[in-house]
Formats: sequence, structure tokens, C-alpha cells
Amino acid sequence: MKISYNWLKQFIKTDWTSEQTSELLTDLGLEVEVVEKYQSIKGGLQGVVVGHVLTCEKHPDADRLNVTTVNIGLEAPVQIVCGAANVAAGQKVPVATIGTVLYDKDGAEFTIKKGKIRGQESHGMICAEDELGLGTSHEGIMVLAEDLIPGTPASTVFQIADDEVFEIGLTPNRADAMSHFGTARDLRAGMLQRGVNVELITPSVSNFRVDMRTLKIDVSVEEPALAPRYCGLTISGISVGESPAWLQDRLKAIGLTPKNNIVDVTNYVLHELGQPLHAFDASKINGKVIVKTLPEGTKFVTLDDVERTLHAEDLMICDEKGPLCIAGVFGGKKSGVSDGTTAIFLESAYFDAVSVRKTAKRHQLNTDASFRFERGIDPTITEYALKRAALLIQEVAGGKITSDVVEVYPKKVEDFSVLLNFSHVSKIIGQEIPKDTIKKILVSLDIKVNSVSDSGLGLTIPAYRVDVQREIDVIEEILRVYGYNNIEFSKKFNATVSNSPRTEDYKVQNIIASQLNSQGFHEMMANSLTTAAYAKLSTVLKEEHNVTMLNPLSGDLATMRQSLLFSALEALSYNINRRNSDLKLFEFGKTYHKYLNGYEEHKHLTLSISGDRNRESWTNPQKTTDFFLLKGYVKAILSRLGIDKISNAPVQSDIFSEGTSICYNNDTLVEMGVVKKSILKHFGIKQDVYFADFNWDLILKIITGKIKYSEIPKYPEVRRDLALLIDQKTTYESIYNLAKQTEKALLKDVNLFDVYEGKNLPEGKKSYALSFTIQDNTKTLTDSQIDKIMSKLQQTFETELGATLR
Repeated sequence: MKISYNWLKQFIKTDWTSEQTSELLTDLGLEVEVVEKYQSIKGGLQGVVVGHVLTCEKHPDADRLNVTTVNIGLEAPVQIVCGAANVAAGQKVPVATIGTVLYDKDGAEFTIKKGKIRGQESHGMICAEDELGLGTSHEGIMVLAEDLIPGTPASTVFQIADDEVFEIGLTPNRADAMSHFGTARDLRAGMLQRGVNVELITPSVSNFRVDMRTLKIDVSVEEPALAPRYCGLTISGISVGESPAWLQDRLKAIGLTPKNNIVDVTNYVLHELGQPLHAFDASKINGKVIVKTLPEGTKFVTLDDVERTLHAEDLMICDEKGPLCIAGVFGGKKSGVSDGTTAIFLESAYFDAVSVRKTAKRHQLNTDASFRFERGIDPTITEYALKRAALLIQEVAGGKITSDVVEVYPKKVEDFSVLLNFSHVSKIIGQEIPKDTIKKILVSLDIKVNSVSDSGLGLTIPAYRVDVQREIDVIEEILRVYGYNNIEFSKKFNATVSNSPRTEDYKVQNIIASQLNSQGFHEMMANSLTTAAYAKLSTVLKEEHNVTMLNPLSGDLATMRQSLLFSALEALSYNINRRNSDLKLFEFGKTYHKYLNGYEEHKHLTLSISGDRNRESWTNPQKTTDFFLLKGYVKAILSRLGIDKISNAPVQSDIFSEGTSICYNNDTLVEMGVVKKSILKHFGIKQDVYFADFNWDLILKIITGKIKYSEIPKYPEVRRDLALLIDQKTTYESIYNLAKQTEKALLKDVNLFDVYEGKNLPEGKKSYALSFTIQDNTKTLTDSQIDKIMSKLQQTFETELGATLR
């Protein structure tokens, strides 16, 4: 945002330098990024003086040149060769002296030097208006008033406007400062706090009056929620043309190109007071003005000559025949002010910020008006700004006000009420500020103090301060005006050592992340926002459980994710499409769910592997990733965390074509398996993907218990093997559980170390080779004890599973 210092001084009379002012504005939160010089004429006509042509004779060697002698205020006149046909003795003319820098129409500079033209010396240049940047004519030299004194600087004759412009990096929350008046209001508060007593001067509208009531245009607001306040009036008998120099200079200083006096006034008031305005050609309004939405798909041509398709929620300014303007965003081509306009309907309104923001985004329009409406303008100055603009239009374009102010304001926009506790101020700021100082600061910010007590204040915040609605916001206002630099630092250095348990979430994450990195995994971080359509890929996920954004950036970022799987598949697909197909990824993240009783977040760790296990090498045969590799990684993580009391169960999620669940006390700890082909197809993935999903919240809960340990047994363990011939349907899990139930005291472990299916086996049979580890912690086992245990196990397998020894 650009702020003209000369313009700012119309609101606050100050002799501060721009450096002092920019420093204070920055302290107040309006960071001045740069201060630029502005001159209405580039170069400021430095070196250009008034000259008096004493003699003018034809050049002896050139028919179109003249040799003149000119008095430029020096002891002796100078000789200048001039090619203008209208130069003559006795004229007062602008002369660019030796060393003067001038600029051409493209902004390129050139320096006036002493030289010879066809043998005659020339000590300067008599200038035309386009050479000085005072106009576009090049028909001849400028002839000045006869009463001017030779040697007078041209900058005083033409009243060159010099200004300094602040480039302010305005934060989105400071909607109240998006104008010269708003900036001046903040500057005044800062100056009062620093002991400089200044008055905030507002433009007067006391001269506003209705000249005649000959052109009344009624207004109907059909969407009061989208247009809470709407004002308008008509001005007739205007003459559209160029704006006066002062108005053009104001706009040029802040980077705006003047268009015509009507449009320039609306832009002027916009940047002066922060209230957007729009002028319609009154002759192009059929009947009354109607503020409403139009049917989806309605076509509308805007001022930039682009036909746009309207959305059903776009608020439009219409007449009885159709749309005239996109409310708060952009005007229409047919209803705009043109050179032939003689009467206008001038609009000043307060539109809903969310509605304007959505409309501007839909149509990819970013105007000065929408920029302000989107952030929230002052609803109390709507009529005042309208009158201010009407008086300026009369000043620069003539005309008469031909209607009363038509206003639709069914429900007043109320101010905010906040209770401020003095103890909270001291606690947040870290320093006690005198209560009188607090009240003085608040009053300087237009915040009304309704009640005062020993503990705090009852406050009313003006409606235009949309960023100050809580006590903490008020404290921030106090602090920025009081001055961050005025907060003292304690000379005593305090330090605390927090007792962070070893099972703190971030510590456990770092341990597991380091382990996975050492195993070749890469950590990924995906956006928690995703598309709602992913919930349709699994029956476990429900669309009604989606947490949906009220104002999404796009359809692909409209919903909080219910599963980390789809983020992982997006990353896998992206890499595979770029010929990086051997992948190991992990992610720590949250899922989000909406239920009847509220919202829930769940923390997860996910592993995703696909492609080959290792890079191609002559030393290692190529081997594809499989389920058992994933299972090994999962078991390694659980082992690292000391979680061993686990059991297996069928997987519940239908995202897997094959898989298993690992449970802890009947709670699902991990789900893992092969992702369904139908889901992979949705992401364009043709290779197998293995996925594991850890319930990280449950893991943290499990590992927060005290560590239990036991001494290493003094007595040796014994291993015995059995080769069993069993049915194809019999699982290792059933054998494991049966063995544990048969011998609970001394059987420490059961391991499957070989599986055979094929020749020389009966149909429907397979062979399992199992090892059994037996140990007594109190004594050494004898052969008879071991044989008895193995015999009991064998008999149980034969009876329960129909197994036989091979």
C-alpha cells in the first residue's frame, strides 16, 4: 500500500521528517518498507530557468535554425541555437542550461551540453513543453508570461509537486489502515503517546446540499445479508474530462493512472477514506437499482471487455433489465461513465467481506475495491464518503446534486464489547503500564471506555476494527501504541530445566524415524487437506465423517483427511511417474473425523513400500518387495518400543486385498497388508504397494508405563524340532497358540523355520518345520522332562490338528 506524505499531512499537521514518520509507523505495525521521492515532473525541472530572448537571427548555414542571444539571469547573455519556427526576440522562454538533465517520453534521460551546431556555439536549449514533460505538444517552444524575471527557476513558475511516498507492507488484519485517513488515525495515536499533541483533521461535508430533486433513482436490496448498507444519489449536469493537476498528482503519487474527473474522484475518496465508490451513467439505468444475485450461468461483460459467467452467489448491482456491476468487485462496460455522460448515480455501500472475497476469487479479479471489501471496511462512513465524493465531483466536474441520499440500512452494524483486565495486560506484556496510560491509548484509538473499576475496563470497539474483538487483541493494541521498544528487559536471567519424560511424543518419533531412515525409508509430510472423493474408495471411511472446509482453496483441498493412505499413494504415484519406482516412505500425521458428538483427531505412523528391495547390482539378485518385508519392518518398530504382548487378528479395513492386524489387549495396534488393485488404479499405480498403519496414540499410551525387567536366567534353554505334516488350511498362528496353551510354564518360544509344499506330499497337505525353545528359570532341565513336554505337544497336535510326524 502506498501512502503520500503530502496527502497524509492534510489529516495531521506535522513538521516531522519522512524518516521520523516512517519510523513511528513501523513501530505501530504499519511497516514502511521504502520511502520514494515523487515529482509531478520527472527531474523537477532542475536547471531549467526563465530566459529573455534578446536577439533572434537566421543561422548563416541552415535555413531552419535560428541563432539567439538569451538573458538567463547571468552577467552576460548566452548564445543558443534554436530550431523552433516560433522563436522571436522579446519572448520569455524556458531555457535548459548546461548540465541540465531532461527526460524523453519513454523516461530516458539526456544531458544538455555545450556544443556547436553548424559552426555556431550553443549554450543551452530553449524548450518545448514535451521536452520538459509539461505536455505533449512539440509544435514550437513554450512562450511564458512577459512579467517573469530572467533567471527565475522554472520549478517555481510551474509549481512542481514534490512528495514522498511510503510503501507500507500492510498485514491482512489491518483493514482499518487501508487509507490515508486510517494511517493518519494510527499515526496520531502514536504521536500522542510520544507527547506530540496533534489533531486529526477530517474533510468537511458541511456544504453538502441537494440543489434540486429532479432525478431520483430508487434502490431495492434483496440480499440484505450480503449488502447490509447501501447509499446512493444522483448528480446531473456534469462535464466529464481531465481532472485538475492537484487531483492527478495525488493519484500519480500513489501509482494510479488518472482516467477522467469522475473516476478519479471515486479513486481519490477510496484511497483517502478507505470507502470504495462506483459511478454509473444515470442514463443507462432502467428503472430502479436492485441489489441481488442472478441465476447461475448469467453472462456479464465487465469494464475490461471480458464476458464473465456469473455464479449463483455473486452479488450484483442491477436495474430492472439486467446486471450493471459486480458488487464490490468490478463495474460493467455498458453502465460505466464515458465522455458523453452528463448525469451519474453515485454508489457508496458496505458489502459482506466473505461474499466479495469469494466472487473476486471466482472471477480472478483483484481490484482496489475488492481488496478493501474483502478485509472489512468501516460501515459508519458509507454516507459520509458519498457526500465527500459528491462535493469533489461538483468541484472538478460541475453539476448539481439532483436527489436526496437514498439509503438502505435495515440493521445497524453494531460495535464490539470487550472486558479488559489490568492484571492480564501486565501478565501478557511482562511489564505494568499505568492505568491512565492504558486509558489514554485506548481513547486515542477510538475505543470507548464505558466503565472503569480497580480490576479493569469495559470497552466498546468501533465496528471498523474487525481485528480487535477479544481481550488479547486489545492488549496487542495497547502494546503496539505504547511501543515494543519501551518494554524493559529484566537484568536477571532466569532459566528453567523441564523434566521431559523419555516417552514424550517427539522423542519417540525421533527414535523411530532414525530407525526407519537407517533401513532406507524416506520421511514424507503431506497436506492434511485432501479431496472428499477419497472417502468413496473404502467402506470403512464414511463421507458423513468428513471434516469439510467452509471456504476451501479448491476442490482438491476441501476436506481434512480420514486416512494417511491416500496421501502416501499420491506421493508414490508422483515418484513412479518420474521413473523412481523403488520406494520406502513413512509419515507421522493426523487424521480428522466428524461424529455426532463432535470432532476427533488421531495420530498415526504409516509405512509404504513398493518396487524392488535393493538397487540393481551384479552382487545381489533382484528381489521384489513383499508382505513379509513390511511385516519385518513393523515387528522391528514394535520391538524397538518394547511392545511384545501382541496378537494377530484378521484385518478389518477393506483397503487391503490381503493383510493382518496386530492387536494389543484387543485394541488394534497396526493394520498392514497389500493395497487393493482397484484403489491403486485410481492413482495410476500398476505395481504392488504394501502399507502399514500404526495407531500412534495407542503406542504412546502403551509405552508410558514403567519399565519392567528381569534377570537373565542362570540355566540353559533347550531347543527341540518337529516336522509336522498338516492340512493346507492349518495356520502357523493356530499351532503357536495351541503350543502355548499346552505348555504354559516352560515353553518360551515357538518358531516356524521351514515350509514345504509340493512333490511327495499327500494332496491337501503341507509340511511345517518348527522349533520349540524350553527353559526352566530355577533349574537345569533333564532329558526326561524335555521328552515329556515334546511328547505332550506332539499328542496335542495330532489330536487337535490331525498332524503327523514326517
